[in-house]
This record gives sequence, structure tokens and C-alpha cells, in this order.
Amino acid sequence: MHRSFFKYWHKIPTRWMDQDAFGHVNNVQYYSFMDTAVCTFLRKNKAFEQKSRPFVVHSSCNYKKPIAFPSEVEIGVSVIKIGKTSSCIYKIGLFEEGADVPNAVGNFVHVWTDMETEKPTVIPQAVREAYEAIQNHEQYHE
Repeated sequence: MHRSFFKYWHKIPTRWMDQDAFGHVNNVQYYSFMDTAVCTFLRKNKAFEQKSRPFVVHSSCNYKKPIAFPSEVEIGVSVIKIGKTSSCIYKIGLFEEGADVPNAVGNFVHVWTDMETEKPTVIPQAVREAYEAIQNHEQYHE
């Protein structure tokens, strides 16, 4: 998978506390990086001003190469599927700054839920349009 697959980008510096006893960024931080990139995208697109919220129902991460401190992590996000009503699947790549090949590739599945009933609901139109803007219809290969 190449960085050109991804449509939205967010950069995060690693911190001393991100690394573990093995001298590389701990695997739990990769999930934090992915979540921060997706939530920043949603916030920029006014997703948190809606009467519904996305709920993560699945996440995964395939680790390819360690990331170490100090470095900048470039997180690429693309939407690979928008459901008929309430779901969205993201493909997320974590790259060391300037790299063409990801250090890790993750997936997030969001289901939009009504804040009062906590039941699945339709993706807000403004958010659906933001998803469409970063949707990638290409076949992805890890």
C-alpha cells in the first residue's frame, strides 16, 4: 500500500512516553494515533455538532515496521465504504514522515448512533458528504 491511497492527512509527533521498553512506539499508541486522525477529520467537518455520534464497533491494526521516538507520524485516512444508512469503514495508514510505505495499516468501523436512544441512525448528510470527499474506490493492497 502506498501513501497515494490516502486522501486526508494528519501529523502527530511522537512523545518520549509513547515508546516502550523495547525502544519503539508501543502498539497501543498506534490506535491512539488512528483515533486522533479520524476524530480530527470528523471535528473539522462538524460531525460533533450533530444529534448523533459515531461509535467504533471494530478496529484492527497490522504492524509492518516499528516507529521510534523522536519522529513525526503522518496518518493517512481514506473511507473505503459508506454504508446505506449508519456505517462507515476507514482505512488508515501510519507513516514515518516522508515515507511512501506505511509502518502500520489499520481499519476502523464507525456506526452512527442517536445520542438519546443509542440506536443506529442515518449518517448526517454533511458528514456523508465529507466521507465521500475522502472515499477511495481503488482496490487496496497491504
